[in-house]
Amino acid sequence: MIKALLFDVFGTIVDWRCGVATEVESFFTKRSIAIDAAAFADAWRAKYQPAMEQIRRSSRNYVELDVLHRENLDATLADFDLSGLINSAARSELNRAWEKLPPWPDSVQGLTALKSRYAIAPCSNGSIALMTWLSKFANLPWDAVLGAGIAKNYKPSPEVYLASAAALGLPPTDVMMVAAHNGDLTAARNTGLKTAFIPRPTEHGPGQTTDLEPSSNWDFIASDLNHLAEKLVE
Repeated sequence: MIKALLFDVFGTIVDWRCGVATEVESFFTKRSIAIDAAAFADAWRAKYQPAMEQIRRSSRNYVELDVLHRENLDATLADFDLSGLINSAARSELNRAWEKLPPWPDSVQGLTALKSRYAIAPCSNGSIALMTWLSKFANLPWDAVLGAGIAKNYKPSPEVYLASAAALGLPPTDVMMVAAHNGDLTAARNTGLKTAFIPRPTEHGPGQTTDLEPSSNWDFIASDLNHLAEKLVE
């Protein structure tokens, strides 16, 4: 019996690359600075996993992803030789780009259909604040906001999935993780959650080579969230 669905957000529900690049382009255009916005977005995102890995390995105490994003932004500005041109207040403004990411075309409709039968919530590495404002921006109809913010750790650490299920008062076997990333689903399955894969073949741009296909016999495989809803909602 599946009673609740947990969702990866960055890449699965929203298009982080397009969203961040759009905000970066607008930010620097206002300051008359020419930049390759997509390259900047990719460079900023490339620091995401290494920053979280310090916390997963307990070499650093937990801090919210907003803090890591800001530190990674500072480093990315340095990489692009822009540190001296952007003050602290402006950096804080740009850091909120992660709250302004567009949903994939099927996301809102698919989530709404799935919500008619299941409790739905993000199981994201984003903070509760980030997920709240992103949900307002993208009209994402969550029943709750779960994930790293309640577990005080980052996926794919098992406690993130287990804490999210426990917050709903459910055993892992009653919960299903939905993601466009095979590694996320592997970790969720290892904690006892059911799994569903949907591909997002342009998450990393037109030359994406990862997560184009399911890598295992996940419980459900669908082409997008509307297709998943067709499978799960009678």
